[in-house]
Amino acid sequence: MNHAIAHSGNLLRQALSNRDIIPFIGVYDVFSASIAGKYYDGIFISGFSFAASHYGLPDIGFITWSDIVAFVQRVKTILPQHLILVDIDDGYVDAEVACHVVSLLESVGASGVIIEDQKRPRRCGHLDGKLLMELDDFLEKLNKVLATRKELFVVARTDATELDEIVRRVKAFADAGADAVLADGIKDLSVLQTLKSAVDCPIVFNQIAGGKSPPCDLTELKEAGVSLVNYSTPCLFAAQTALEDEMQLLRERNGLLQKQRVGVKDCNAKLHENLANRSYKVGRV
Repeated sequence: MNHAIAHSGNLLRQALSNRDIIPFIGVYDVFSASIAGKYYDGIFISGFSFAASHYGLPDIGFITWSDIVAFVQRVKTILPQHLILVDIDDGYVDAEVACHVVSLLESVGASGVIIEDQKRPRRCGHLDGKLLMELDDFLEKLNKVLATRKELFVVARTDATELDEIVRRVKAFADAGADAVLADGIKDLSVLQTLKSAVDCPIVFNQIAGGKSPPCDLTELKEAGVSLVNYSTPCLFAAQTALEDEMQLLRERNGLLQKQRVGVKDCNAKLHENLANRSYKVGRV
């Protein structure tokens, strides 16, 4: 097995020890991952973005574990040296399934996973209507996941909204042995400082355009005590914007194509670059 794949989780831990803050860019397909990977070494497999791209549906529980594992494997194939953090929602309901998914993701080279304490029907963390598992029930699932992983970095996420409950849950996650904790959909950055004081593990922050959390740069987040930032949807939202604009222009021009920033040669060059970077070359697994 490729040495980098075998120790992807520890590579993330090493990066955390050497860097103040690590951004992970959310992607919606392998092509967007290859472009994001030119600028950042952290790739986030976003549930919101994958549900939109793979199914054309909202992120309310349609994703199957087999689809997400296959997607991660394809991304890792063309970005073999990148850190890849995977949103696995609630572990796909069942604790045994969550453990199976964690084992498979680790085997294909994922660096880490984010598992949440929502119960079905689930929602995007920045939307209303979320339901929470009982803490003891989630801890049982989390403990099984932690016992299953070998080196995989595990982020435990809560979707609680009240500060006291957020703190209670993240402290329990940290005590269970989670590598990092995430409170999603927070509206005030002071919550991050409260969490930093409450737990002795890295804090993760989720950035999503138009979400409940205030937009802020990496310097602000670092000062608030954040170590990892996952950007859920920048590629997806940029693609939607560009597609809407281009389709409107094409219609206004009566179907006439005009010179664009990217043409067939440029796109094909990127695809051949991906081919050269693939991790399944002869003699490698």
